[in-house]
Amino acid sequence: MIDVGNKKDTKRTARAQAYIKLNPEIVALIKAGKLPKGNVLEAARFAGILAAKNTAGLIPLCHNLPLNFVGVEFKVEKAGILITTEARCTGKTGVEMEALVAASAAALTIYDMCKMFSQDLEIGEIFLLEKLGGKSGHYKR
Repeated sequence: MIDVGNKKDTKRTARAQAYIKLNPEIVALIKAGKLPKGNVLEAARFAGILAAKNTAGLIPLCHNLPLNFVGVEFKVEKAGILITTEARCTGKTGVEMEALVAASAAALTIYDMCKMFSQDLEIGEIFLLEKLGGKSGHYKR
């Protein structure tokens, strides 16, 4: 692991995105709240938050960060769901991995809850949207 002990604590923010392609029938079931496993978006929100909090246990050499906030938002579209996440902390290293892991876990949760209706679901377009804080400053895709 990289030694960040001499770095100063700064406010850190990262936003990430994932997209899961679904067929219109599944999107309609999600909108109607008629999936047998329950509320897909709330389950995915909790999965994303929990995953962000456990990033250091999932990604080798990641620092365990004292997260101040993790948010997971959804935009339901005709052909799928756009997932946007945000992680914030005050610390010595960035929260990019936490935001990316949150987006990935939320997408995987949606996949798991919808796979009974179709096997052609597709998760893609997982990337960092923006990061603020630290020595490298502001990055925006």
